[in-house]
Amino acid sequence: MVCNRCIHVVKQELENAGVSYSNVGLGEVIVDNDLSKEKLALVASNLAKHGFEVLDNSRQQLIEKIKNIIIEQVHYSTEEQRYNYSEILSKSLHKDYSYISSLFSEVEGITIEKYIINQKIERVKELIIYDELNLSEIAYKLGYSSVAHLSNQFKKVTGLTPTYFRQVGQNKRKSLDKV
Repeated sequence: MVCNRCIHVVKQELENAGVSYSNVGLGEVIVDNDLSKEKLALVASNLAKHGFEVLDNSRQQLIEKIKNIIIEQVHYSTEEQRYNYSEILSKSLHKDYSYISSLFSEVEGITIEKYIINQKIERVKELIIYDELNLSEIAYKLGYSSVAHLSNQFKKVTGLTPTYFRQVGQNKRKSLDKV
């Protein structure tokens, strides 16, 4: 789950299946009682219709937590981003960053750093399309050292300059779960 609409859909499906839960957050559901295999299969089937899957593998769950922490920091944080992601991930997950990093790379096929860059570039695209901030403000908001650094990274990932992207706009964005 990567957005508030996703959380709403998951809550709705849990309620439809009669599952009592205490919390539904980005990528995580805490149910009040253990689910029978039949109830779990029903919930998994209903969620699959919306493109969600129930993860019961602890490694895959950890990967989802990593992604959700990064997405939360990049897309939903209201503060300027001057984060040390390795520190945030280690503290949030209570695991050594080298373990988190190697597991992520092994399972996802890209590094955490590349995943963060991809998320930041999608956020830059969104902010460019909204057209409320100039590139200097976007660079500062997302923790880039300069507009040049932002522009270089943007071009490396998208093949376009931020200025050209502003002109071609909307059709070049990706949904967060596809990044």
